[in-house]
Amino acid sequence: MVKKLLRIGLTVLVLSSALGGLLWTTMSEATQYYKHVDEIMADPVAWYGKPLQVHGYVVNAKRARNSLDYRFGVENNGAVVRAEYTGLVPDTFKDGAEVVISGRLSPEVFTVQADGIMAKCPSKYEPKPGSLIEGRTAY
Repeated sequence: MVKKLLRIGLTVLVLSSALGGLLWTTMSEATQYYKHVDEIMADPVAWYGKPLQVHGYVVNAKRARNSLDYRFGVENNGAVVRAEYTGLVPDTFKDGAEVVISGRLSPEVFTVQADGIMAKCPSKYEPKPGSLIEGRTAY
C-alpha cells in the first residue's frame, strides 16, 4: 500500500513539474509588456532589449524616399520615444494618430517588429448620432 502511494505521489510530482516547466518556457517567450511612452522613458535602461508594446501618439512621421522605411516619434504626456519601422503602415498612420507599436527598445531607437504598428482612428468607429435606439442598433 505504501509503495502504491509513493508511486502515485512520484508520478503526480513528475507530471506537475513537467507541466509547470512547459508553461514557464512557453509564457516567458511570448510575454510582452504593455506600457505608455512616459512610463518607458521614466527609466529607459530598464526596458532595453525587452519585448514591448508601447502606446502613444505619432509625431514627426517621415518616410524615406522610394522605400518603406519610416522614422517617427511616439509621444505621451510630454515624453517621446524615437522609432523606426520597415514595412507597410495602416491607412490611419499619420501625425497625431493614436498607435500601439510592438518591438524592442535600444539606447538609440525603438525598433518596431514586422506588422508591429496598430493605429486607431476613433472618429471612424464612433456611432453616428441617432443610430442607436434604446441601446439597440437601428437596422
